[in-house]
Amino acid sequence: SKREYGYSQYSFPFGAIPIADRIWASKMPDRGDIIVFKLPSDPSIDYIKRIVGLPGDTIQTINGRLYINDVMVDRQPVNYERIDRGNNTEMTVMRYIETLPGGVMHSIYEESDAEELDNAGPFTVPKGHYFAMGDNRDNSRDSRVQELVGFIPLRNIVGRADVIFFSTNGSAQLFEVWKWPWSIRYDRLFNRIVDPRAATAPSAPAQ
Repeated sequence: SKREYGYSQYSFPFGAIPIADRIWASKMPDRGDIIVFKLPSDPSIDYIKRIVGLPGDTIQTINGRLYINDVMVDRQPVNYERIDRGNNTEMTVMRYIETLPGGVMHSIYEESDAEELDNAGPFTVPKGHYFAMGDNRDNSRDSRVQELVGFIPLRNIVGRADVIFFSTNGSAQLFEVWKWPWSIRYDRLFNRIVDPRAATAPSAPAQ
């Protein structure tokens, strides 16, 4: 959905419309929103993550826990789950319900609290930028990886993710048409991503 955040250069195919900032926005991205954005280090690539940090926030992870402005974000354990990690492999993770400042609740997944990105930061989000993380916390290249993603400029945000249009487990390349029937994750197709402010249950995960 591009309408709420308005339009920037990257709202259009190939960045063809040279808009300097954003126009016609009815609201700004909010904490908890799942967004599609152009990767700052390579705008030809689309990423999808959840916003956890707003302009001016300080974000840090310490021993697997998320801190926003020096306050540890609440998380409650739910159960162990087996989840798809792509290429026909699975991993066992703990599912938690995390509650962001403002009350947005969503699921996150952790293999442990001692993985590569479980101690990162602190990062202070500049004006006009956002900090985003994947819900699969130990297997997400997100704003914690400054050289790849880093802070996301407002103009790089394509829109809010509302519906899962297509999903694959990564076992088939684009040209391997004969493998498509076994690589498509049919249970995810056309699932709606619930607005966390209107939901009574955690919204779909942002990988």
